[in-house]
Amino acid sequence: MKEPASLRNRLIVAATAWIAFGMVLAWLILSNVFRAHVTQQFHDELFVHLSELKRLAHVENGRAVLRAALSDPRYDVENSGYYWEIQQQGDVLARSPSMKAAPLTTPPDGRSDVGVHTHRIQGPTGELLVAESLEWKNPGNPPIQFIIGTDKRHLESVVNSFNNTLSWSLTALGLSMVGAAALLILYAMRPLGRLSMALHEVRSGRLKSLPGSYPAEVQPLVDNLNSMFASTTDLVQRARTQAGNIAHGLKTPLAILTDEAYRLREGGCGTSAETILDQCRKMETQIDYQTTRARVVASRLSPGASAGAGDVVAEVVSAISRIYMHKNLHFDVDIPASLRVACEAQDLQEILGNLIDNAGKHANARVRVAATALEDGLIDITVSDDGPGLPVEAHEVVFNVGERWDTQSAGSGLGLAIARDLVTLYGGTIHLGTSVLGGLEASIRLPAAQ
Repeated sequence: MKEPASLRNRLIVAATAWIAFGMVLAWLILSNVFRAHVTQQFHDELFVHLSELKRLAHVENGRAVLRAALSDPRYDVENSGYYWEIQQQGDVLARSPSMKAAPLTTPPDGRSDVGVHTHRIQGPTGELLVAESLEWKNPGNPPIQFIIGTDKRHLESVVNSFNNTLSWSLTALGLSMVGAAALLILYAMRPLGRLSMALHEVRSGRLKSLPGSYPAEVQPLVDNLNSMFASTTDLVQRARTQAGNIAHGLKTPLAILTDEAYRLREGGCGTSAETILDQCRKMETQIDYQTTRARVVASRLSPGASAGAGDVVAEVVSAISRIYMHKNLHFDVDIPASLRVACEAQDLQEILGNLIDNAGKHANARVRVAATALEDGLIDITVSDDGPGLPVEAHEVVFNVGERWDTQSAGSGLGLAIARDLVTLYGGTIHLGTSVLGGLEASIRLPAAQ
């Protein structure tokens, strides 16, 4: 007769199967999300370069020349996988230095269609992701066709690299979770092992009752058993009754133990804490972001909020200067004491804290914070630094949740996104530009306090 399967083994097998399923599902979801994200980034980059190509191109008398080279030098490297062409009725008016093969051919677009189209075509070095647009210089002449493309292999290279890293990470995470789940199940099952040994002692006659204390989930069972052992009348009937009580009492503790085992399995896994943190950052980033928004929406409903701009800036600068003390930064603050903003002090601290911290992080030697009252009832506050600044195309990107233009520096990519949302919720505006100090300048406009 086949022996019944061990409850411990059942739990370990179930936990392993569930973890494996979760890891495979996580791999599929994360891989597809990343592919979609990278593909969109590639297309966004093509759109930017297409706009740049159209802006720089000068077409006249069947020829096209660029007033300046494209900002991306890869279009100048032969067979780099980054190509552009300007055509008219199939004739090539101009092409990138990287292009040495036959002209690019895209599916035909309607005469009235002036939008940007994306295609996948065969290029000189493989399949190309292409963005193209038509432009009519003269209604009586054929349209000028601007084509720009990137080899799909560049996209696949990024995705494959991510998938390899993701596979190793999830495998390591899954194995560590299986090991942790097995250890937790073994630990959780120890009281039942002790109970089994004690029952053996009682049955052998060496003990009259079950000794020791047990977890709260098992202790009622132990107490019932001891009561049964202490009974001296109607032993058989009581034994049958107690057997039924035992069977009934086991259901709840075993169900709790099973649930506890799953909860403990999903708990802290010390040996893979860093891997878990990596996989969880996007989520942490979104949680921090949404909780901040929820708090601000609640505080925004309170009327009559106001904060002194000078006082808030003084507190923030005092804290930030200590953080970046090693850089010996000079903070130049020019804010009239009378300026008050129609904003909760805590929210204004959050806005300026993110902006001044960002300036201090990238500044070389100076950070300037200035504020002026405008005639339209707004207060303009600018935070500028003398750091490397940002290219124009990055000015909107860095406001996206979780986006960081400089991936080498520490940060979650939430600061500017939170600052923008806070400013918007208070009816203000925020934008980035080039500072007179040579770095980045963040300018916010908020309503003045009445």
